[in-house]
Amino acid sequence: MHRSRLVVPSRGGLSRRGFITLTAGGLLVAGCGGGQGAGGSKSEGVGGFTGEAYDGPDVTLSYWNGFTGGDGPAMQDLVGRFMDEHDNVSLKNNTIEWADFYQRLPAAAQAGKGPDVGVMHIDQLATNAARRVISPLDDLAEALDLQEDDFAPAVWAPAVYQDQRYGMPLDVHTLAMYYNRDHFEKAGISEPPTDAQSLDEACQALQEAGYANPFWMPNQWPAHLMFLSLLWQFGGEPYAEDGSAATYDDEAGEAALAWMREQVDKGYSPDNVDIDTQYTAFKNGDNSITWDGIWQINDLEESGLPYGIAALPVVGDAPAAWANSHNFFMTAQAAEDSDRANAAKTFIGWMSEQSSSWSEAGMIPARNAAREEAKYTDSPQYALREQVDALHFLPAVPGLGDVQIPTLEVAVNEGVLATTPPAEALAKQAANATEMMQQNLERYGS
Repeated sequence: MHRSRLVVPSRGGLSRRGFITLTAGGLLVAGCGGGQGAGGSKSEGVGGFTGEAYDGPDVTLSYWNGFTGGDGPAMQDLVGRFMDEHDNVSLKNNTIEWADFYQRLPAAAQAGKGPDVGVMHIDQLATNAARRVISPLDDLAEALDLQEDDFAPAVWAPAVYQDQRYGMPLDVHTLAMYYNRDHFEKAGISEPPTDAQSLDEACQALQEAGYANPFWMPNQWPAHLMFLSLLWQFGGEPYAEDGSAATYDDEAGEAALAWMREQVDKGYSPDNVDIDTQYTAFKNGDNSITWDGIWQINDLEESGLPYGIAALPVVGDAPAAWANSHNFFMTAQAAEDSDRANAAKTFIGWMSEQSSSWSEAGMIPARNAAREEAKYTDSPQYALREQVDALHFLPAVPGLGDVQIPTLEVAVNEGVLATTPPAEALAKQAANATEMMQQNLERYGS
């Protein structure tokens, strides 16, 4: 049987450049127009998956993913193991930078040259479902008897669009607080901060120990992810669930953005921290604390930096942290062929069951059972186990990624730089976002 050659990707975390083009990629999807999707008429898929391993004739599936960084080797290993156990299914692996992935997928699907199966971020599912690029997986979830309580809280619902499931969660990835153990030891700090007061006390102690700017506050990536985490901590919501309006211009939003600027005013952070420089400074030992994604774990492990990792401090009223999730999907073109559809669902089901191995990618398995296995409990991200219950996801709203870059991210940038008062910045951009969301409702249908 043919085994596809898996390209070994380069290592490294998710950069701001990759994220901008990743979310902006939805613009190309939207550009295909509304109504009838990229795949033509609405495809409901062949359905009828029994949960049994595919036992039909040999089939080769095209598999697309964006695991080009330190997460790549772990995915390659899982794909190889699947093919070793399923002699009649080969996977032609196509690893693409996430930016290119989201740009290429709609056109490839329209031309019938897209993948059969793939992985995308959970906040991209609704857009691609609305465009009919991907096909429902309800029969897969039913056949495997998978329900919401089999997964980390809050990750199940965002993969549903218009009452149909379009994604199967592989992991959750979130923000964490990283800290320099050597700096903490020198400052006499024995435990990572857990709330606003202990974080403030830690920053003061670090300054007294000679670390002038211990907690750099970015005004761009990942600033808006920090803002969303704080917004949820203060009890706010960024968007209406029905996709009709932006709602972050309230007291919770103002409190979140004001706190972010306060870290600069107190001298804990230098002013005008540019894209990704807070992480680079942390990695180089130039600051003591940073909030960043768990996708940085493998990079820090390789760096040799004496770092620690902990849940985000509870600055607001309750624990909360922004999260995203890699979800498996099946395209509409695969759904038109029963052999490819059932082989794809066999692959997705197997990957979900084996997801504890995905801990090696620095991610948190979405399946509850997988988070009880040693591959996760022995991982650095196990330190975030209590934060898993407080993760928040954006609502399943088509085109939302396109909305955030020119609105929410601008408001956060202006607030952290103090060029515009938080209330004014948030109100202006929430109004702009609401206008764009109303246009998206017309484009994609409510």
